Parts: sequence; C-alpha cells; structure tokens
Amino acid sequence: MESIGLFEAKTHLSELIARAERGEEVIITRHNKPVAKIVPISPQPASDPAQRQAMLARMAALRADLARTGGSMSRDDIVQDIRDMRDEQTERKMRAAGLK
Repeated sequence: MESIGLFEAKTHLSELIARAERGEEVIITRHNKPVAKIVPISPQPASDPAQRQAMLARMAALRADLARTGGSMSRDDIVQDIRDMRDEQTERKMRAAGLK
C-alpha cells in the first residue's frame, strides 16, 4: 500500500480515484503522518429475497399491531424498533464484509 502526501493527493485526485476503482488502496499523509485512506468501495450484496420477505412480514405485523392499538406506540417502543432495525442492518453489512 502506497503513501502519498496531501498536496500530491490533491493534485492527482483523479488518478487516485482510478487506482481505487482498480482495487488499490492509498494512504494520505499530512506532515508524514497518516490521516486518511482511499479504498475501493465493496459492492453491495444482492438483496436476499428471504430477508426481504421477513422484513415485509414484520412491517405487516407492525401495521396490524398499530391498527389494533389505535395507531399509537410509545416512544420507547418506537426507539426500540429503530434500534433493532439498525442492529440488523449493521449485522448484514458485517456479514457481507466478511467480518462476522
């Protein structure tokens, strides 16, 4: 992995982006200290039909629950649902990146 100074990186940004597209990584330094890294973006995994169906089922259950309770949810329930969805999304990304 190559290191490049900030001034040179600004001057050759298009070239560095092209290198990232080819799969290379470059460290950018300021005063000889690493401060940033240009890396290729890994492709997003294809949508899993089973996951999509499970999410749609959860949404339908939530809709039914809201209809049954008169459309109200407590603030704590909403916050917990958002946290659960965020955690599931993070878990999927970690698996897709091979970190879990």
